[in-house]
Amino acid sequence: MSTITTLDELLALYGESHERSRRKELPRLIEPYRALIEASPFVVLASVGPDGLDCSPRGDAPGFVQILDDQTLLLPDRPGNNRIDSLRNIVENPRVALLFLIPGVGESLRVNGRAEISLDPELLELGRAQGKLPRSVLRIHIDSCYFQCSKAAVRSGLWDASRQVERASLPSAGDIFRCIYEEFDIEAYERDMQQRLRTALY
Repeated sequence: MSTITTLDELLALYGESHERSRRKELPRLIEPYRALIEASPFVVLASVGPDGLDCSPRGDAPGFVQILDDQTLLLPDRPGNNRIDSLRNIVENPRVALLFLIPGVGESLRVNGRAEISLDPELLELGRAQGKLPRSVLRIHIDSCYFQCSKAAVRSGLWDASRQVERASLPSAGDIFRCIYEEFDIEAYERDMQQRLRTALY
């Protein structure tokens, strides 16, 4: 057998999970979980829709994902590439998952729940940053949350400064676009991108 095709085969290979890994999954936030969210400047948002899956990075100053209560989060939608893949999915299927990362911290926090796209003026105001309102906010109702241990971060050396990659050693966004388009002005694109990073983050 070279492929696992049933849950019984999967459990025979891995066995049961440890009681600790099951008990840490809770239907609401506890104070330590709240602290991780409040310290996180970066979260990955996963969603699913009729055209497939999406996994989207979201980032801002720590605390940009706000805790409305122990079962509700608020995630403002900042300007991006306007593909709105995540939002399209949420319109069709509210199920989402979040992975919160904190620089220098090995543990991460996972949240599963259901999101709705809100234009409530009070919620938009809560998402204000740099004097600007988000176009919309996600109100996320928590179904389960649990912390992930630091093994993945330790194995990857994610926060090890000595293992950081020099940006110039990899293709730039302009280089990637040149491979997609037969004729592409990398210099103009990179110049425009730097301008957008200065003026259009919010």
